[in-house]
Amino acid sequence: CSSDLDDGVSTNLIYEQVVRGIKFGEYKCDKDEDLSMIAAQQYFIEHGLNIDAQRLQSLLPSYFPESYLQKPNAFQILGNDVTSKLKGVYFQNTKAAPSKVKEDIVSFTKYKWPLLFSRFYEALKFSGPSLPKNDVIIAVNWTGVYVVDDQEQVLLELSFPEITAVFSSRTGKLHGQSFTLSTVKGDEYTFTSPNAEDIHELVSFFLEGLKKRSKYVIAVQDYVPPEGSAFLALRKGDLMILDSINNGAATMKSGWCYGENVNSKKKGDFPVECVYVLPTINKPPVEILNLFVQSGSIADQFPLDEHVSRGAAELHTLEQYSYDHFRASTKRALGGTRRKQNDELWKYSKEPLKQPLLKKLIGNEQLSAEACTCFLNIMKYMGDHPSHKSRMSIDLTDLIFTPPISQEMLRDEIYCQIMKQLTDNKSSVSEEKGWELMWLVTGCFPPSSSLLAELTSFLRTRTDTDFIPDCLIRLQKCLRNGVRKYAPHQVEVEAIQHKTTQILHRVYFPDDTDEGFEVDSSTRAKDFCQSIAKKLDLTSAEGFSLFVKIADKVISVPEGDFFFDFVRHLTDWILKARPVKEGMTPTFTYQVFFMRKLWINTVPGKDFQADVIFHFHQELPKFLRGYHKCTREDAVQLGALIYRVMYGEDKNYLHRIPEMLNRLIPSDLVRAQSADDWKRSIITAYNRDAGLSSADAKVSFLKVIYPWPTFGSAFFDVKQTTEPNYPEQLLIAVNKNGVSLIHPQTKNVFATYPFSKISNWSSGNTYFHMTIGNLVRGSKLLCETTMGYKLDDLLTSYISLIMININRSRRT
Repeated sequence: CSSDLDDGVSTNLIYEQVVRGIKFGEYKCDKDEDLSMIAAQQYFIEHGLNIDAQRLQSLLPSYFPESYLQKPNAFQILGNDVTSKLKGVYFQNTKAAPSKVKEDIVSFTKYKWPLLFSRFYEALKFSGPSLPKNDVIIAVNWTGVYVVDDQEQVLLELSFPEITAVFSSRTGKLHGQSFTLSTVKGDEYTFTSPNAEDIHELVSFFLEGLKKRSKYVIAVQDYVPPEGSAFLALRKGDLMILDSINNGAATMKSGWCYGENVNSKKKGDFPVECVYVLPTINKPPVEILNLFVQSGSIADQFPLDEHVSRGAAELHTLEQYSYDHFRASTKRALGGTRRKQNDELWKYSKEPLKQPLLKKLIGNEQLSAEACTCFLNIMKYMGDHPSHKSRMSIDLTDLIFTPPISQEMLRDEIYCQIMKQLTDNKSSVSEEKGWELMWLVTGCFPPSSSLLAELTSFLRTRTDTDFIPDCLIRLQKCLRNGVRKYAPHQVEVEAIQHKTTQILHRVYFPDDTDEGFEVDSSTRAKDFCQSIAKKLDLTSAEGFSLFVKIADKVISVPEGDFFFDFVRHLTDWILKARPVKEGMTPTFTYQVFFMRKLWINTVPGKDFQADVIFHFHQELPKFLRGYHKCTREDAVQLGALIYRVMYGEDKNYLHRIPEMLNRLIPSDLVRAQSADDWKRSIITAYNRDAGLSSADAKVSFLKVIYPWPTFGSAFFDVKQTTEPNYPEQLLIAVNKNGVSLIHPQTKNVFATYPFSKISNWSSGNTYFHMTIGNLVRGSKLLCETTMGYKLDDLLTSYISLIMININRSRRT
């Protein structure tokens, strides 16, 4: 968060930009009185309410565009307008300082010229409705997405209520990353940009945030309440205003909501599935609402069965879809007649497929073979085909979902195969297993837009399965967050087999506590960290990371990775490194830890919760191992604080200090004086801090070591082979200042290299290499260590966060 000083600087910069832009005609006011008001505010900021007519006349050329000054009697008219404003209610009643008036100007411009407050990205239009230019700049701000040219002429303006979806993908080596904006009109604009992921994330952030705060929903189809009920009738296009206790966030989590129909002026409950939450905090204009009436895009994307409101139970199937997209069946092709009921490809079958369902796969031998193999494994999982008893369920789910994850063309095929086996399936056991697969697939990858409507109708018209609401939610998250890299993890498979759609994952903290957190298939590490930080009431999640401990490895989870993907990747990696005997089931349990990884903005006392739960417990072991250069006086003070953390005001254990020195004093200082001397010194220091709580003692400990140059470091014992002036055994410390080389015994720092001086590094199972300075002429440090992967990850993470903070400060 910015400090007050930072906010003042930002406000002043924007203010200077605005008044200069008005003067030179870059920003135009629709009303002359707005221009006069801003001129009056500028005069007030510079001279207060001391109105000097001569001074004001001399300042008018700096307040108004040249075109205004060339009009007849301009100086007299403009001077009178500004004087009138200065004598108005705003200035007479306000007790605001000039800084407050600057803030008012900035607030006005935020609404008047939103482009000023945008993030800009270069992009190239790849597909979609034509624009005057293809080389464009994407501007994203709180009102929507603007496509502008290099002269900042707006080519396309999409307010957030007009945007129904945003997603990013890789379009191939030639074009790189792309993102697509879908509109309520049904248009899709695809742009390529090196910042596609950032744009996708920012637009999604605005859409989700606005939806959560929104009080406005629009009916995407008619709803006729049952006779005698008090439910609210809806017609497609009706705008509803939610009541005071509801908002978009609550609406999206419930089945019903309460509000007023703006058209009928009636209030009542209505089903959430019939409405779409508009991403806006202001009442949308009529022209936006009309788009929903004219377009069926939202209703088509997430349709409801038309008979639901009348109580009918007709189930949606793939029959109609199959006529256009499925291959012809063998019997139909030979006989030329309509398929018999038992030969309809869109219905349940106990016969393995010899060809894929979708005709778009016919002709591709490899994909056709994989499609048929996937269907066979679906049948095995559902119990419709004999399978090896010893085979685990996760073996089958791997075989079902791995091919479509890697081959996009197979994804619709797998959805069609699962829907086929859930249509007219007379076996309750088989059907139950089929719904498990449906739950899993909706968390792995979404179908194409052409199949999405069919899938949504298929799910919404089946109400006898508890998994369906969660399948729809998972599908939405999958559309928003993208495709997984790996098949479902064993934890996910076992969860749905135990009929639970909520996965609570145990997370361990450095203070030896732990807590359960909900995690799902589309949870990324970054989201998981944010969730934990919020629940623990931390000031910020920045610098914290999830760590997975499996076998003897503890590895940080990249924040952009899906959580279960990373655990799966790690498990597979361990399996390859340590293969198990044939016939034996591998048992690799893992634990998840949440700790501070990067210590860039860590100041003891700034975040009490973080200090007490994380910072103290992470720094204590490094202190006791003797990694820091510590004086005897500091060791005494810190030892007393550690005792207070352990026992508080209880003095019954003071006599045992000589026995517990290894828990109070750095290992390299224990023999610096006798145990009794340590005891006397520590007791004296302990008594000095009388009344200090255990939690406050943790913060005091951190404040003592905070000024040390090695505070917040990760330490690595390595063997170096390139620098004759350094000992062979070396201690490397990585912290916010860079990489330090330290004598392992004296703790003297030989050198500290800022990250900006490190031009290259590499790591392997047994080494870590680093180049300082120029790649050609720079010096190299070659180290033997099994911790190379950790050093590599730390350098990458620190540099990445530093660059993010630099870019963030530039933008503000």
